[in-house]
Amino acid sequence: MSQWAYKVVYIDYRGRISCEGQETLIGPQERRSAFARRYLNELGKESWELVSLQPLTSNSAYYLFKRPAQEGDYNEPTATNTTSEQPSSETPSGGPTIETA
Repeated sequence: MSQWAYKVVYIDYRGRISCEGQETLIGPQERRSAFARRYLNELGKESWELVSLQPLTSNSAYYLFKRPAQEGDYNEPTATNTTSEQPSSETPSGGPTIETA
């Protein structure tokens, strides 16, 4: 039985893409469709396949991708927020990454 890795990408067609704490912005004089296509082509090169689309507004949506799990797909991302909360030492490792909007 195959094991899958998943990626959730937020695309705002006004010029911003957000995925796992990284922002991608539209280039100067770049068309909106070319901007999204450029990003999606990069995911395709990494073997990500679009499996679902959840529209949010007329200009934004969540895109859900999957691919066969590869080494490193289940590593926890580095925390990018600067809250004063201390992470629990009992955080499960080896599980999928959970992204919050």
